[in-house]
Parts: sequence; structure tokens; C-alpha cells
Amino acid sequence: MIVQDKLTALRGLMQKEGLSAYIVPSTDPHASEYMASHWAEVHWLTSFTGEAGTAVITMDQALLWTDSRYYLQAGIQLEGTTVSLMRESDVDCPKIAEWLISAISNQPKMADTSYVGVNPEMWSVNEYKKLKEQLAEAGIGLKSVDLIRPLWTNDRPAIPTHRFFEFDTRYAGESVHSKMERMRSKMREKKADAMVVSALDEIAWVLNIRGNDVEYNPVVISYLVLEQEKCTLFVGSEKVTREVSAYLRANDIDIRGYNEVFGYLSGLECTILYDGAKVNEALYEAISTAAKTVNAQSPIQIAKSHKNDIELAGVRRAMEQDAIALVRFFRWLESNDTREKMADGKLTEWDLMEQLHTFRTMGKRFIEESFGTIAGYQGNGAIVHYAANEETAATVYPQGMLLLDSGGQYLDGTTDITRTVWLGEKIPAQAKRDYTYVLKGHLMLGHIRWPRGTRGNQLDALAKQYMWQAGINYGHGTGHGVGHFLGCHEGPQNIRTDMNPTVLEPGQICSNEPGIYRTGKWGIRTENLVAVTPVDSTPEATTEDEWLTWETLTLCPYDTKLIDFSLLTEQERQWLNDYHAEVYRRISPLLDNEEAKWLRTKCKPIDHSAQR
Repeated sequence: MIVQDKLTALRGLMQKEGLSAYIVPSTDPHASEYMASHWAEVHWLTSFTGEAGTAVITMDQALLWTDSRYYLQAGIQLEGTTVSLMRESDVDCPKIAEWLISAISNQPKMADTSYVGVNPEMWSVNEYKKLKEQLAEAGIGLKSVDLIRPLWTNDRPAIPTHRFFEFDTRYAGESVHSKMERMRSKMREKKADAMVVSALDEIAWVLNIRGNDVEYNPVVISYLVLEQEKCTLFVGSEKVTREVSAYLRANDIDIRGYNEVFGYLSGLECTILYDGAKVNEALYEAISTAAKTVNAQSPIQIAKSHKNDIELAGVRRAMEQDAIALVRFFRWLESNDTREKMADGKLTEWDLMEQLHTFRTMGKRFIEESFGTIAGYQGNGAIVHYAANEETAATVYPQGMLLLDSGGQYLDGTTDITRTVWLGEKIPAQAKRDYTYVLKGHLMLGHIRWPRGTRGNQLDALAKQYMWQAGINYGHGTGHGVGHFLGCHEGPQNIRTDMNPTVLEPGQICSNEPGIYRTGKWGIRTENLVAVTPVDSTPEATTEDEWLTWETLTLCPYDTKLIDFSLLTEQERQWLNDYHAEVYRRISPLLDNEEAKWLRTKCKPIDHSAQR
């Protein structure tokens, strides 16, 4: 079926259900950012493959809301589909509920009350309630109904049945028993007897299990109900090995079928804690009316974000392995053989991605990539979440800008790094200015200290200040949280303009990744992972505040030939020199002589007279 045929079929079901509109979000029953292909309903319906998008279908229109990261991508993928792009980051773009109210009010009524349909499994309790209230103010009802399942049949991928495994305490740093008891204590603070958990990374963290049900995310598709005297994991039986079964039994964790969670919740008559931002509406509606409910942020999410000493030590080891792979890759990229292939038009973005993957697989305790590598040459780098494939990847020539955003999942931890390099010698002045503005913001954010109690949105402008002075901005967040051998994106902490009440606390890991994107020309982004850590001393402090700063975890040199040194301060030069010295100190002993020699040239100090 082509997109138009799918829309026609969907509208037929909408008419039977008496719906004026139907909404399909890019998510799954577990509020995942990345999901198993079984739930990729927006992609199936519209052809859009981005991680963030919501399709709205009426009898005469089809629209897709997405943010600025995906404008270019969506514009390409929606071409010829009759689905229109709604640029939700633009100030004049209406919200979905606002648009629906206006659109439905101008349609002929099919009945006394107009209805919008959604699949409640794909909506969190909070979002479902918010939409229902917004529509109700205009006299529009919200109806729970799954209209995609009866349409997407023959070629719909099954829910994954991969086996999962115990994540050893030597990597996790805390036993499952200790974690469950800590969470039970948090439940008691809320006077809750049970807690239902649907977020896959939270389940993996608290039970010390990992799997491969979702590409790039070592999680297990499941639900969890944690009670004061009991713990039940709802998961497909085919996923449980003999060893895992023994591990779960040893930790007093019962196993039931994945879909049995709905019946189980209907039988609980106690106080149940749930996170309305994560738990889906269908799961909430299954809770017995005899039970009391408490809607609050999951204590697992908060605890998971604070990495313990063993987890942080593991991430540092993972960063060393990642650095080895990156040194080998960039050295290969600069080799004469590679340059000759580029000059002959024999290398593509896909080839670069494959080569980097090969180097990463050589790393100790490497499992898989932490997301699909973004290798954006020239204008493709301006597509923030660009995804090349083997058939359409651009040819890479030995002249121009290359943005490389990649990461790995290691048993020791999760990595995510972006480096932008210039291939060739003749560099436009604008390219140097853009790169240097990005680098200056990256360095300033990475070296700031702040009083405890500060939020990520209070630091966001530090990374943008130099761009803003030049009239430049970027639409994505400056930093996201990162898991420990879990999701490359995790909350609750982040660094972005949006208000987030979560304060930055020791042990949290964030990315630091400002960027500049010039459509059709190039994209520039520089990214390190950084961990919140206490400041040893503040001799000039005027208050009793506890001060925090970042520990830079990522170990990879910057492309110094792209720097306009006239824009750097002496302090910024010193920061660069100190960082490069640390990279060389940590990584050179892990390389062979030729690799270490190459790294030495990339990490050489910048002197006062440096100017290209």
C-alpha cells in the first residue's frame, strides 16, 4: 500500500467509528524515544522515519507535526505523499489540539458530538488527559480506539522475542535487591503499596537486566509491578532463558506473560504509584476502581540518572575504547589510500559509517552502536538527524565539511560523540568562523561552575552566546542525559531552553553539543559527554553554596585547522591545550607507535602566535 491508499483505508475506519480526526504519535506503549519496528506506525502511515513526529488525519487533510531537527528530512520524505509538514518549532505553528478544534469546527458534523480518536496504548496518562481536556472545552470528545492494527497486518513486524540477560553487579555497581529496597522506600514516602513501571530503561536498570529488543538500546520489552513484598516482571516467556529464570527467582522476581499486566492491575486493591508521563492510558484504565492511585515522577528515573562510582569508572573505560576506535578512524580518513579513493569518487558516507563500525567492534566489551551513526558530508550535515543508507549515501570527496556523530554501547557504559572535520586544505573563512563559534560555546559550557540547585536550562545560553552575538541559533537541545549501558538519551536532566525543574546533581551525565547548520552548505556540531562533579574548592566564594562543575568524559581531539584563532581568548587556548594533553596522556599508551605518533600531532599545544 502506498501512503495515499493507507490514508484512504484509515479514513474508511474513521467514518465507521464516527471520528472527525485520528492522531498517530511516534511512540510505543512504553513512551520510548526509540522503539521496536512493530510500533513504527507514523513511518508506516506517512513514510517519515524521524524519531519525533505526530500524524493527524482528518477526512480531507493529513498533516505531520515535527520539530526543527527534522524539517529537512520530513520535507524530503513527505514529498508526493499528500501529507503536509507542520513545523512545530515555528512560533506561528498551531498546537495539534488548537488546529483540531479549528478544523473540526469548520467541518459538517457527523453526529451531535464530534470525536477525535487515539490508541490509548500510545498515549501517556498525562498527555491523554491534557488532550481530552483541551478538546472538551470545544465540545469535542476523545475516543480510545486502535485503527492502525486492523490496517497494518501482513507486513507488520512482530513484537521482538529476543532473549535477555543478567547485567552483572560488577558493571552495575549495585545489586537488584538493593535497588528494589531503595525504590520501596521511595514508594512508602508516597504511601504507595505498589508501583507500575512501563519505561523499558527503568525496568532494565532496577532489575539489572539487559536485552536487544530495540535497536541501539539494550532493553527488554516488558512491564513491571513492584510491591512492598513482591515483584512481578511481565515479559514474553520465550525471552527467558534458564539462567535468567534462575537469576530472577533468586531475587524473588515473579514472571508472567507480557499482556497479563492488564489483568493483574485490575486485581490490585491498594495504593498504586505510577508516572503519568510514562505509563500509557490503557494501562492506567486497567487499574481497579477499588485501588487508589498516586501520579508522580518515577523514583527509578531519578535514581538511574545518578551514576554510582562503578558506573562512572565503567564509562571512563568505555570512553578509552571509543577513543581508540576514533583515532584509528580519523587516521584512516587522512591516509593516502583513503584520499585517493575519495578523489576517484569511490567512497560514500555509508562507507565511512561502516569503517567506523569496524573499528568500534574491535573495542573491549563493545556490544553495538548507541544510535545510527550520522555521517553528513557538506549539506547533509545540516540535517540534524540525517540518516544515510547504502543506496542514497552521498559520495565523499577530499574537500569539504564532514560531520560525524556516533556512539557505542559497551558493557562498561554508553558513549556519544560528535566531531566535525574539514577534508582538504582550502577552508572558507565562514566555515572557520562557524566552527569557532560552536567550539567557543562548547568550551564555555564545559568549563562552567555553578551553585548546587542550578537547572540545565539556566546553563543553556552559555553554549549559544557567541552565536547569538553573530545572529545565529540552533533549534535542538544543547545537552541530553545519557544512560549507563542503556539509552543514549535519558532523563530527567537536560540542557535546553525549555523549562525543566530537574536540577543538575553529581553523577548525572549529559551531552554538550552546540551546533550551526547552513542548509545546503554544511553542518557543524561539537559534542562531548560530561558528568556533574563537585568542585574541590572555591577560595573566592562569597556564600556557603556547594559548587559543581563538569568532568569531561569524551577523549578525542578537535580539528584545530578549522579554528579561527583570532576569535579565541587566552583562556580558551589553555582549555584546548589542557584537554588535548589529557587525551594524549590517557589514550597514547593504548595505541601502537604509529597511532600514538598521529595522535601526538593532533594534540600538540596551540601557541600564542597560532593563526591560520
